Amino acid sequence: MEQYKQEFIEFMVDSDVLKFGKFTLKSGRKSPFFMNAGAYVTGSQLKRLGEYYAKAIHDRYGDDFDVLFGPAYKGIPLSVVTAIAYSELYGKEVRYCSDRKEEKDHGADKGSFLGSAPRDGDRVIMIEDVTTSGKSMEETVPKVRGAADVTIAGLIVSLNRMEVGKGGEKSALEEIRDLYGFETAAIVDMADVVEHLYNRPYKGKVMIDDTLKASIDAYYETYGVK
Repeated sequence: MEQYKQEFIEFMVDSDVLKFGKFTLKSGRKSPFFMNAGAYVTGSQLKRLGEYYAKAIHDRYGDDFDVLFGPAYKGIPLSVVTAIAYSELYGKEVRYCSDRKEEKDHGADKGSFLGSAPRDGDRVIMIEDVTTSGKSMEETVPKVRGAADVTIAGLIVSLNRMEVGKGGEKSALEEIRDLYGFETAAIVDMADVVEHLYNRPYKGKVMIDDTLKASIDAYYETYGVK
């Protein structure tokens, strides 16, 4: 596993973003782990988060893109901090764009988008925190493709939960890939998390012991991608 992925897993734990225990998800599923990207709140956390996204995008998609599109609302800061990090790490200027929940009908920046609106010929990377149902893509992909003659080069999320999506067979990321025709990727997936933390002390504590590992395995027996 790449060094930045190992560091990102520890960063999620340190930031109290990735938690282990007993959680009831919005879907009603009882999960032994939970991710809350809203816990990234400080300047240093956001700076590092943008750097991890930038490294994963560069690793998976290279430099052949022009715009980072973050769906409102959580995707807005993600697209901004990642655009900054990409410039600093790789010397490439990429634009950020997000959609507005309500169209602005006045001022110099009126319209449906924040930042740099899509232009003909743009190659776009979509950026999100985590995808479980693909609902945000249902709303934003038509907006982006309808605004200009663009190519959506891919989607990047921070964590792939590796659970079945709405169809009950493929993961949410696989469903998005097959439905919209662009690649999907994550900085890390839960298999990476388990590999890195299982029975391995981190700051004096084993985050995933045998008991928790058994709970995670049981969860994926029910909800994991076969």
